[in-house]
Amino acid sequence: MQPEDRISVETMTPRQIVGELDKYIVGQTDAKKAVAIAIRNRVRRQKIEDDFLQEEIHPKNIVMIGPTGCGKTEIARRLARLSGAPFVKVEATKYTEVGYVGRDVESMIRDLVSTAVNLVKKEFQVHVEEQAKKNAEERILDALLPGSREQTSQPAPAAGLGDLSDFARNLQRSFEQLGGSGQSANASTASSASSASTSYSTEAPSQAGEGSDEAAKKARVREMMRERLRNGEFDDREVDIEVSAQSAPMVQVLSGPNMEEMDMQLQNMLGDLMPKRSKRRKVSVEDARKILFHEELERLVDPEKVQSEAIRRTEQLGIVFIDEIDKVCGKSAGSSPDVSREGVQRDLLPIVEGATVNTRNGPVKTDHILFIAAGAFHASRPSDLIPELQGRFPIRVELDKLTEKDFLQILTGPENSLTRQAQALLATEEVDLAFTDDGLEEIASVAFRVNEQTENIGARRLHTIMEHLLEEVSYAAPDVESKKVVVDRGFVRDRLQSIVENRDLSQYIL
Repeated sequence: MQPEDRISVETMTPRQIVGELDKYIVGQTDAKKAVAIAIRNRVRRQKIEDDFLQEEIHPKNIVMIGPTGCGKTEIARRLARLSGAPFVKVEATKYTEVGYVGRDVESMIRDLVSTAVNLVKKEFQVHVEEQAKKNAEERILDALLPGSREQTSQPAPAAGLGDLSDFARNLQRSFEQLGGSGQSANASTASSASSASTSYSTEAPSQAGEGSDEAAKKARVREMMRERLRNGEFDDREVDIEVSAQSAPMVQVLSGPNMEEMDMQLQNMLGDLMPKRSKRRKVSVEDARKILFHEELERLVDPEKVQSEAIRRTEQLGIVFIDEIDKVCGKSAGSSPDVSREGVQRDLLPIVEGATVNTRNGPVKTDHILFIAAGAFHASRPSDLIPELQGRFPIRVELDKLTEKDFLQILTGPENSLTRQAQALLATEEVDLAFTDDGLEEIASVAFRVNEQTENIGARRLHTIMEHLLEEVSYAAPDVESKKVVVDRGFVRDRLQSIVENRDLSQYIL
């Protein structure tokens, strides 16, 4: 989704946001409404003129309850793309209570800031792309024609006989090495150099004029080279360029439980002490253009502005999606809290309530970050969360179990549907894959039945069924003579019926 599309979310109504989500997610209207209202409330909050009141309005965090594969994660992911907000998805089971080996919950905010920095940097780079291309081109020309660019802010020095003759010889040698058809330019330059040399020997007072002529000749040759460079005539030629040396990857300096913050501070300190290095590389002009373009992009974007804007977006627009929250909300056995459950909840509580987390890019306040938690809650209930954390997730939405009708709509409705993906993949082998209505109905029926008879994994069941259904077609696609494949009810039954009828087989295959 392009940046201009993402910006429009600020003017979209909740109904329009739900309409955008409907393009990719089937059903689950209640969950879509809840997240649409949460996004709209952020826009409303930004428009409140009373600064005190604006600061006091906190996001209404959401708990999504529903079986796996029903669209919980996809709703959050599509919402983040739609809004252009920093978004990070984490699993609650990856975190442990402070004092034990594992990731501490603050690391999710650091991950969110890193996402925001990358997002903002890309947006800023769009505005300096043209300048970066120009700068990269100038650096390539400097490598092709050393000494051909003068600093216009300084007066041109007086050129002696040897200086001008050497310049003419250097230009001629440069043209010969590059294989160009620049004899006329070389001859003109050499002739000019000879003429200038004669003038120098007879008219000493005209040295300043000769220096100006030399600069003009350099500029003309440079423009000729620029035109040929843009035409791609030198793309295969090798050139010697100076680039920033890749620093050695940072390794974890400190290890042990919950040492991420100390490790981060130490690495930042070491990074500031280590000087910037550069090295020379011999690459083709085509590769040099790419390397130097990306280097100029990095140089033209102000890192301090990127960091400040990234932190602002993180604090005001950030979204943290905590999956598998049900895995840490079971009741603990005995009198002491369970390390992997209640302990994580208690560490998560201050982050959700509002705290300041130190990151590589500066301190970040979590007061207005939107937290969306999700879980299947097969073996537990949302009420099993500690009361303090329950109060910080006031909005609860239950997602519906997918029906056979939903499966049929998932196969055809979304813009990224599985049928469109399969057709696009096989089209690269010139195979025309067609799905009939009864074929799609049979696929949806099989998916629903297998979910009912075995573990219910929601829409993900369609992935396993489609892969098994088209396995032979995909395998033989490059070699078959008949490039037309029709997936109808008979085709589906031939390949899946025996597996569906055998519950043991369907459990392991589908």
